[in-house]
Amino acid sequence: MQPVIGIPCATIRDKEWCPLLHGHRQTYIDAVVRAGGVPILVPLIDNQRALRRIYDMLDGVLLAGGGDVNPTLYGEEPIPELGTIDELRDIVELPLVQWALADGKPILGICRGVQVLNVALGGTLYQDIPAQLASTVHDQSYTSQDWTHMAHDLQLAEDSDLAELFGTTEFPTNSLHHQALKDVAPGLRAVGWAPDGVVEAVESTDDRFIVGLQCHPEALQGEADPRWQALFRRFVERCELVAV
Repeated sequence: MQPVIGIPCATIRDKEWCPLLHGHRQTYIDAVVRAGGVPILVPLIDNQRALRRIYDMLDGVLLAGGGDVNPTLYGEEPIPELGTIDELRDIVELPLVQWALADGKPILGICRGVQVLNVALGGTLYQDIPAQLASTVHDQSYTSQDWTHMAHDLQLAEDSDLAELFGTTEFPTNSLHHQALKDVAPGLRAVGWAPDGVVEAVESTDDRFIVGLQCHPEALQGEADPRWQALFRRFVERCELVAV
Protein backbone atom coordinates (compact mmCIF):
# COMPACT_ATOMS: atom_id res chain seq x y z
CA MET A 1 0.00 0.00 0.00
CA GLN A 2 1.33 3.42 -0.92
CA PRO A 3 1.92 5.43 2.25
CA VAL A 4 0.21 8.78 2.73
CA ILE A 5 2.63 11.61 3.48
CA GLY A 6 1.31 14.78 5.08
CA ILE A 7 2.91 18.07 4.03
CA PRO A 8 1.68 21.04 6.08
CA CYS A 9 0.89 24.00 3.86
CA ALA A 10 2.69 27.31 3.82
CA THR A 11 0.93 30.66 3.98
CA ILE A 12 1.17 32.50 0.67
CA ARG A 13 0.53 36.25 0.61
CA ASP A 14 0.05 37.05 -3.06
CA LYS A 15 -1.91 40.32 -2.77
CA GLU A 16 -2.63 42.44 0.28
CA TRP A 17 -6.33 42.71 -0.55
CA CYS A 18 -6.84 38.97 -1.16
CA PRO A 19 -7.57 36.23 1.39
CA LEU A 20 -4.51 34.16 2.28
CA LEU A 21 -3.55 31.20 0.13
CA HIS A 22 -2.37 27.91 1.62
CA GLY A 23 -0.24 25.59 -0.50
CA HIS A 24 3.31 24.49 -1.21
CA ARG A 25 5.97 24.25 -3.86
CA GLN A 26 5.56 21.57 -6.53
CA THR A 27 9.04 20.18 -5.84
CA TYR A 28 7.93 18.69 -2.49
CA ILE A 29 4.97 16.99 -4.18
CA ASP A 30 7.14 15.67 -7.01
CA ALA A 31 9.75 14.26 -4.62
CA VAL A 32 7.15 12.28 -2.65
CA VAL A 33 5.39 10.98 -5.77
CA ARG A 34 8.67 9.99 -7.43
CA ALA A 35 9.56 8.02 -4.29
CA GLY A 36 6.26 6.12 -4.35
CA GLY A 37 4.30 8.04 -1.73
CA VAL A 38 0.94 9.78 -1.81
CA PRO A 39 1.30 13.45 -0.80
CA ILE A 40 -1.49 15.18 1.10
CA LEU A 41 -1.35 18.90 1.81
CA VAL A 42 -2.37 19.58 5.41
CA PRO A 43 -4.37 22.82 5.72
CA LEU A 44 -3.42 25.42 8.31
CA ILE A 45 -6.30 25.23 10.78
CA ASP A 46 -6.49 26.32 14.40
CA ASN A 47 -8.64 23.34 15.35
CA GLN A 48 -6.88 20.51 17.16
CA ARG A 49 -9.74 18.05 16.77
CA ALA A 50 -9.90 18.50 13.00
CA LEU A 51 -6.11 18.46 12.73
CA ARG A 52 -5.93 15.20 14.67
CA ARG A 53 -8.47 13.66 12.31
CA ILE A 54 -6.24 14.56 9.37
CA TYR A 55 -3.13 13.32 11.16
CA ASP A 56 -4.70 9.92 11.80
CA MET A 57 -4.87 9.38 8.03
CA LEU A 58 -1.12 9.96 7.62
CA ASP A 59 1.72 7.46 7.58
CA GLY A 60 4.46 10.08 7.78
CA VAL A 61 5.05 13.82 8.00
CA LEU A 62 7.20 15.98 5.73
CA LEU A 63 7.93 19.39 7.26
CA ALA A 64 8.79 21.70 4.40
CA GLY A 65 10.55 25.04 4.10
CA GLY A 66 9.05 28.44 4.81
CA GLY A 67 9.04 31.36 7.22
CA ASP A 68 10.58 31.69 10.66
CA VAL A 69 9.45 29.86 13.78
CA ASN A 70 8.16 32.13 16.55
CA PRO A 71 11.15 32.50 18.93
CA THR A 72 8.87 32.62 21.97
CA LEU A 73 8.32 28.90 21.35
CA TYR A 74 11.95 28.27 22.31
CA GLY A 75 12.13 30.83 25.10
CA GLU A 76 13.56 33.84 23.29
CA GLU A 77 12.40 37.32 22.37
CA PRO A 78 12.42 38.29 18.68
CA ILE A 79 15.45 40.19 17.38
CA PRO A 80 15.18 42.88 14.67
CA GLU A 81 16.63 40.55 12.03
CA LEU A 82 13.89 37.96 12.51
CA GLY A 83 11.97 37.24 9.31
CA THR A 84 8.26 36.71 8.78
CA ILE A 85 6.58 34.46 11.37
CA ASP A 86 3.80 32.09 10.31
CA GLU A 87 2.04 31.53 13.64
CA LEU A 88 -0.78 29.42 12.22
CA ARG A 89 1.79 27.11 10.69
CA ASP A 90 3.51 26.79 14.07
CA ILE A 91 0.13 25.88 15.57
CA VAL A 92 -0.29 23.08 13.01
CA GLU A 93 3.24 21.70 12.70
CA LEU A 94 4.26 21.40 16.35
CA PRO A 95 1.36 19.07 17.27
CA LEU A 96 1.97 17.00 14.13
CA VAL A 97 5.56 16.45 15.25
CA GLN A 98 4.53 15.51 18.78
CA TRP A 99 1.90 13.06 17.57
CA ALA A 100 4.23 11.49 15.02
CA LEU A 101 6.93 11.08 17.65
CA ALA A 102 4.48 9.41 20.03
CA ASP A 103 3.21 7.05 17.33
CA GLY A 104 6.57 6.24 15.75
CA LYS A 105 5.64 7.73 12.38
CA PRO A 106 8.58 8.88 10.22
CA ILE A 107 9.39 12.59 10.03
CA LEU A 108 11.45 14.37 7.39
CA GLY A 109 12.21 18.03 8.07
CA ILE A 110 13.52 20.32 5.35
CA CYS A 111 14.93 23.84 6.01
CA ARG A 112 12.26 25.40 8.25
CA GLY A 113 11.18 21.81 8.84
CA VAL A 114 14.38 20.83 10.66
CA GLN A 115 14.01 23.98 12.75
CA VAL A 116 10.42 23.09 13.68
CA LEU A 117 11.55 19.57 14.53
CA ASN A 118 14.31 20.89 16.78
CA VAL A 119 12.01 23.34 18.57
CA ALA A 120 9.30 20.70 19.04
CA LEU A 121 11.80 18.49 20.86
CA GLY A 122 13.13 21.29 23.07
CA GLY A 123 15.98 22.77 21.04
CA THR A 124 16.72 26.38 20.11
CA LEU A 125 17.57 28.35 16.98
CA TYR A 126 19.78 31.16 15.81
CA GLN A 127 17.20 33.71 14.71
CA ASP A 128 19.58 35.16 12.12
CA ILE A 129 22.96 33.72 11.16
CA PRO A 130 24.65 37.00 10.14
CA ALA A 131 23.43 38.80 13.27
CA GLN A 132 24.12 36.08 15.84
CA LEU A 133 27.11 34.31 14.31
CA ALA A 134 29.08 37.37 13.30
CA SER A 135 32.20 35.40 12.37
CA THR A 136 30.22 33.04 10.17
CA VAL A 137 30.11 33.43 6.43
CA HIS A 138 27.18 31.34 5.24
CA ASP A 139 26.66 31.39 1.50
CA GLN A 140 23.05 31.65 0.37
CA SER A 141 21.71 30.15 -2.84
CA TYR A 142 18.89 32.66 -3.07
CA THR A 143 21.39 35.43 -3.83
CA SER A 144 21.82 33.75 -7.22
CA GLN A 145 18.05 33.15 -7.56
CA ASP A 146 18.79 29.49 -8.27
CA TRP A 147 17.54 26.76 -5.93
CA THR A 148 19.92 24.27 -7.53
CA HIS A 149 23.02 26.40 -6.97
CA MET A 150 25.52 24.47 -4.86
CA ALA A 151 26.45 27.01 -2.19
CA HIS A 152 28.72 24.95 0.04
CA ASP A 153 29.72 21.40 0.95
CA LEU A 154 27.79 19.27 3.43
CA GLN A 155 30.04 17.25 5.76
CA LEU A 156 28.36 14.16 7.26
CA ALA A 157 29.38 12.15 10.30
CA GLU A 158 30.87 8.83 9.24
CA ASP A 159 28.52 6.87 11.52
CA SER A 160 25.37 8.66 10.35
CA ASP A 161 22.49 7.00 8.53
CA LEU A 162 22.78 9.69 5.86
CA ALA A 163 26.42 8.81 5.18
CA GLU A 164 25.42 5.15 4.90
CA LEU A 165 22.57 6.04 2.56
CA PHE A 166 24.68 8.16 0.21
CA GLY A 167 27.91 6.20 0.49
CA THR A 168 29.92 9.35 1.14
CA THR A 169 30.54 11.88 3.90
CA GLU A 170 30.90 15.02 1.81
CA PHE A 171 29.16 16.54 -1.17
CA PRO A 172 27.94 19.97 -2.32
CA THR A 173 24.46 21.22 -1.55
CA ASN A 174 22.24 24.27 -1.83
CA SER A 175 21.58 26.75 0.96
CA LEU A 176 18.53 29.00 1.32
CA HIS A 177 18.24 29.84 5.01
CA HIS A 178 19.08 32.71 7.36
CA GLN A 179 18.32 30.74 10.54
CA ALA A 180 19.98 27.62 11.94
CA LEU A 181 19.93 25.17 14.82
CA LYS A 182 21.65 26.43 17.97
CA ASP A 183 21.06 23.94 20.80
CA VAL A 184 20.25 20.56 19.26
CA ALA A 185 17.25 19.05 21.03
CA PRO A 186 17.32 15.93 23.21
CA GLY A 187 16.50 12.93 21.06
CA LEU A 188 18.35 14.39 18.07
CA ARG A 189 22.03 14.40 17.18
CA ALA A 190 23.88 16.61 14.75
CA VAL A 191 25.26 14.56 11.86
CA GLY A 192 25.94 17.19 9.19
CA TRP A 193 27.70 20.55 9.10
CA ALA A 194 28.54 23.35 6.69
CA PRO A 195 32.22 24.35 6.43
CA ASP A 196 31.58 27.20 8.91
CA GLY A 197 30.27 24.78 11.55
CA VAL A 198 26.56 25.52 11.15
CA VAL A 199 24.51 22.37 11.82
CA GLU A 200 22.97 21.22 8.53
CA ALA A 201 21.61 17.75 9.35
CA VAL A 202 20.21 15.88 12.35
CA GLU A 203 18.99 12.35 12.97
CA SER A 204 17.18 10.57 15.76
CA THR A 205 19.33 9.15 18.55
CA ASP A 206 17.40 5.88 18.25
CA ASP A 207 16.34 3.75 15.28
CA ARG A 208 13.29 5.81 14.31
CA PHE A 209 13.30 7.65 10.97
CA ILE A 210 13.56 11.24 12.14
CA VAL A 211 15.76 13.20 9.76
CA GLY A 212 16.21 16.94 9.40
CA LEU A 213 18.15 18.81 6.73
CA GLN A 214 18.87 22.51 6.43
CA CYS A 215 19.30 22.28 2.66
CA HIS A 216 16.53 21.78 0.09
CA PRO A 217 16.93 18.23 -1.31
CA GLU A 218 13.50 18.40 -2.96
CA ALA A 219 14.90 21.06 -5.30
CA LEU A 220 17.93 18.92 -6.13
CA GLN A 221 16.45 15.42 -6.48
CA GLY A 222 15.59 15.92 -10.14
CA GLU A 223 18.33 16.68 -12.64
CA ALA A 224 20.55 18.74 -10.32
CA ASP A 225 21.57 15.88 -8.01
CA PRO A 226 19.53 12.66 -8.40
CA ARG A 227 21.27 10.99 -5.46
CA TRP A 228 18.82 12.84 -3.19
CA GLN A 229 16.08 10.59 -4.55
CA ALA A 230 17.48 7.90 -2.25
CA LEU A 231 16.54 9.99 0.79
CA PHE A 232 12.92 10.31 -0.28
CA ARG A 233 12.75 6.62 -1.18
CA ARG A 234 14.07 5.69 2.27
CA PHE A 235 11.55 8.03 3.89
CA VAL A 236 8.62 6.59 1.93
CA GLU A 237 9.78 3.02 2.61
CA ARG A 238 9.84 3.69 6.34
CA CYS A 239 6.40 5.29 6.12
CA GLU A 240 5.15 2.19 4.34
CA LEU A 241 6.14 0.07 7.34
CA VAL A 242 3.70 1.97 9.56
CA ALA A 243 0.98 2.48 6.94
CA VAL A 244 -2.46 2.72 8.53
